[in-house]
Parts: sequence; C-alpha cells; structure tokens
Amino acid sequence: MPPSHASTSDSKPAGPSGGVQSLERAFDLLERMADAGGEVGLSELSASSGLPLPTIHRLMRTLVVCGYVRQQPNRRYALGPRLIRLGESAARLLGTWARPYLQRLVEETGETANMALLDGDEIVYVAQVPSKHSMRMFTEVGRRVLPHSTGVGKALLAHTPADEVRALLARTGMPAATEKTITTPDGFLDALEQVRRAGYAVDDNEQEIGVRCLAVSVPDSPTSAAISISGPAGRVTEAATERIVPILQQTAKELSEALASSGPAS
Repeated sequence: MPPSHASTSDSKPAGPSGGVQSLERAFDLLERMADAGGEVGLSELSASSGLPLPTIHRLMRTLVVCGYVRQQPNRRYALGPRLIRLGESAARLLGTWARPYLQRLVEETGETANMALLDGDEIVYVAQVPSKHSMRMFTEVGRRVLPHSTGVGKALLAHTPADEVRALLARTGMPAATEKTITTPDGFLDALEQVRRAGYAVDDNEQEIGVRCLAVSVPDSPTSAAISISGPAGRVTEAATERIVPILQQTAKELSEALASSGPAS
C-alpha cells in the first residue's frame, strides 16, 4: 500500500532546516509570544511573523488543545502552563550540560564554579562544581537569591533597560545581606554600568563577608544565564581577577557555542 501524504502544506518539510514546516512555525510563534511578554493577539503574531491569519489561527488552536497556549477572555493568546514543566526540565538539563565547562573552570582557576539563571525576578543556581581547596564556597543547586547582591545578578541584568531594572528592584526590594550590599537603585545601576565597561561583574563581600565572586553572562544563551567563580576574598584578589576573568569569558563563549549546537562538546 503506498504511503499517504498530508493534504496541507503546513505539514510538509520545508525551509533550510529540512524539518516539518508546521512544527517550525509553531515553535517560532511560541518564541515570538515569549519575546512579547507572554501574551499577544493574532494580528500581532501575523505582523511579526509574516504568516497569514488563517495559518496562525490553525497553529494556535492546536497549541491551545495541547495546553501550550491558552486563550484569554479578551481573545488574546498567552503561553500555557504545560510549558512550565518543559522549562523546568530544560533548566535542569542546562545545568547538566554546563558541568564539564564548570569543571574546567575549577581546574583552571582553583575556585568553585557556578551557573545561574534569571527566573522571573530571582536568580536561581542550576549547577555548581566545588573547588578542591579545603576552604571553599558552597551554594546549593536550586537556591534562589535576589539579583542586587550577587555577581551573577549583575552580569544577567547588565544589558537590561534601566527602567526595567528599576521596576524589578521595586518589586523585590534591596535588603542588605552584608554591610557592603548595594541597597539603592541608583547604586545598582552604576554597578551595571561598570559591568558593561569591564565585561564582567564582581560581588565583593556583598552576599557574604569574606567571599568574592566574578561572573560573566553566557552570550546568546537560549535563556538568561551566567557563570561565575567564587572563593575567599584572600584568594580572589585583584591580581587573581586579571588572570581569572579571561578564563571565565572564554568558557562562557565555548558554552554558548555548545548550547547553540544543541548540546555540549564531548
């Protein structure tokens, strides 16, 4: 019996990837929704994607049935709750993929290496490889902290518009973890400017007295991610910083390339 063929063009392989066109289009729409803040109208999706309204309506209807999109009372479409489970699983895998790169950071710098994501208004640590020193830093994977007192928080927010940073800080507050924690929006925005100029972020006794952290963002990461090293202030000195930062930046670049290729290097 000859194989059957779908009657609609949406299911045919197309495009440079050679994949199934309807799947490519559906995922593109989901990403456009996320870029727009999670809720959009069909006309907005049509304008940004270039797809005709009937095609978008058909794809969105399928996504609604599957639970990945929900239709709001105002007839607009929002990202659905089933995406949460996928996102949580992907975040755990992201930490797993990053571990070889963090391991190399530990070997080359001697200090504990971390990976963190921006999840809503909080920083969440998704991976860590501890230093081999007897005196070392330890952050529990899954721990959540506020961005204003961490190196990874500064690295992740460095290129966020100032008004969005102020809005985030207004929502979270800026409690002092130590006497060196930045506790004013203007002070934090000044720190982000320093990050942009230097290309890396520093937590200098701001989360915990006696601890310094150096952090960089992972460029072009599929989600906002940063890697860092942390150690006693007596070891993570200014001289050590000059040696460690290029290693951090190179590792972040290699990790970015590995994520873009759908997995880490073997």
